[in-house]
Amino acid sequence: MAMLGQASGGFTESSSVLRILHLGIRNTVGVLTDDSFTQSNPPVITADGTVSDQLGDNENTLGVLSGSVCFTRPDEGSNYIGGPTGEAGEQPLGVFINTAVGNSYENTPGSVSGKGPYVSGQGTYANSLFETQDLTGSGAGDLGDDLSYATGDILYVSQNGYLTNSASTDDHHDTQALSLAAARTFAILKMPADAAQDEIVYDQRM
Repeated sequence: MAMLGQASGGFTESSSVLRILHLGIRNTVGVLTDDSFTQSNPPVITADGTVSDQLGDNENTLGVLSGSVCFTRPDEGSNYIGGPTGEAGEQPLGVFINTAVGNSYENTPGSVSGKGPYVSGQGTYANSLFETQDLTGSGAGDLGDDLSYATGDILYVSQNGYLTNSASTDDHHDTQALSLAAARTFAILKMPADAAQDEIVYDQRM
């Protein structure tokens, strides 16, 4: 069902994938890495059959996306943030509010400032970017299983930096860099997506 009080059009007319319902911390501490503007989407696991169908047109957009998870990026140095690369030491911080490269016919403050605002420290959000496929086995070229979501699910961070209810890690990466991130509760699902609303609604724990 759609959320109570939603106006006609509502979230479908926004250029941001993340919809802030109750704000935790709007965080701007950190500098975006160069690949925050150039990474492909999805950035790590790209095998056929494992790409979330929620990516939609964003599969052709470069850089970190609105609704994707913000990570520490020690490979670039202190205080750098960006999307995941699969390297050791990357830890999830929160969820990006905007797509780094911006949208057509809009201002592009990210590329000018090098800042990528993200939400951290609790809050309630609606997000239409999430995994619809289990990434387990994708490194071997296997197709992922469809994921289904239910109220009360624990949400984790996938290797691609999208929310998922699958805590499995990718055994085909030598470093298993994101194994810790995948095992950590990122959020609690309040409302799964359905035919009326293509967002998941959750209480964030980070």
